[in-house]
Order: sequence, then C-alpha cells, then structure tokens
Amino acid sequence: MAFSDRPPRAKPEAYQKALELLVRREHSRRDLKRKLGLRGADSAEADAAIEKLAGLGFQDDARFASSFARDRASAGYGPVRIRQELAGHGLDRDQVQCALDTCDTDWRQSARMQVDRRFRSAELADPARRRKAVEFLLRRGFDQDSAQAAVRPSMDEDDV
Repeated sequence: MAFSDRPPRAKPEAYQKALELLVRREHSRRDLKRKLGLRGADSAEADAAIEKLAGLGFQDDARFASSFARDRASAGYGPVRIRQELAGHGLDRDQVQCALDTCDTDWRQSARMQVDRRFRSAELADPARRRKAVEFLLRRGFDQDSAQAAVRPSMDEDDV
C-alpha cells in the first residue's frame, strides 16, 4: 500500500476526546463528529478518530440505535417519535428499523400505560378527554391505531 493510499491517522487529541465522549454514553457517528468539531478537531481528524474507534468496537451505530430506542421506549415514547429522533442522529432507515425491532416493546401496551399514568379511567368516559388522550399519545409518537386502542375502555371495565 502506497503512503498516499493510507487513511489519515487519528490525532491523539481527537481520538482521546472521542473516547472520553464514548465512555460516558453511546454516540452515533454524526453526533461524535459534530461534538469533536465543537472541541476543535477538523473534519479529517474527527473522521480518522471515529474510524479507529469503530474498528476497535468502541463506536457502533447499531449499538447506539438499539440503546437509544430502548431508552426512549422505556421513557414512554412511541415508535414514530423514536424513528424520527434516530433519523436525526444520522442513521439510515435500515438501522432505525433494526433498532425498533430489537426494542421488543408492545407499543399498544406502552400507549395504554401512558394513558393510565396521565388520565383517570372515569375521565376517559368524556369524548373530549378521550380526544385529549389520543392527541397526547400522538405527540408522544404513537400511531393512530395504538392511540385509539389505548383510550378505549377495556373489557374488564365494561363488565364492572
């Protein structure tokens, strides 16, 4: 391999800064590059540092996406919002879908839990309050079907 064919070497400062960021939490490539730029690394230095860290297994977009999706799902956000946020971190459609698939969340159950936390069941008898509950779920990133199902009275409540 000729000298000019080699990828640029990561400067120790950029590599060290990137490693310090990754020790705290997972980052996507795009976020890591942006943060390195804010800390004074030029684009080539940042790219070289990220490539080296990815090669060593310290940076992985798939691992970042899975971790991010699990965290957001456990915080009560729906798949629509998580998909949008992951795309904002520079991940492609396949990586986002894979992260949502590995998330292993029952989105309808999650939507129902959000409604139960926010609204009393007696309130949901009022159509205006049900509409507010659906709007709340849509803002949290749940799809229309999950939101509608979450505000419908359960069979147990009808039997009482």
